[in-house]
Amino acid sequence: MQPRCLLLRISGRVQGVGFRYHTRSEAIRLGVTGWVRNLPDGRVEACICGSDGILEHMQQWLRHGPAMARVDDIEYLPATPTSTWTNFTILE
Repeated sequence: MQPRCLLLRISGRVQGVGFRYHTRSEAIRLGVTGWVRNLPDGRVEACICGSDGILEHMQQWLRHGPAMARVDDIEYLPATPTSTWTNFTILE
């Protein structure tokens, strides 16, 4: 079964608080593949891929993020599953 992927754009206090690092750590813990990066407008963008159950856990975590973050909104967009991502990466 091919994993499902979501593209998320997370807004709030999500840059300068370790959001990408902690997102990567949580993704690795859950077995999620994909990537996370900062956007120039202050948001964080992430592509997460995995089974429905694992993606639900990752989305729950992203709604709060790490302790110093404040998540105000998450925009959810569909993403095409790809076999390119075999791990979870922080993009610069």
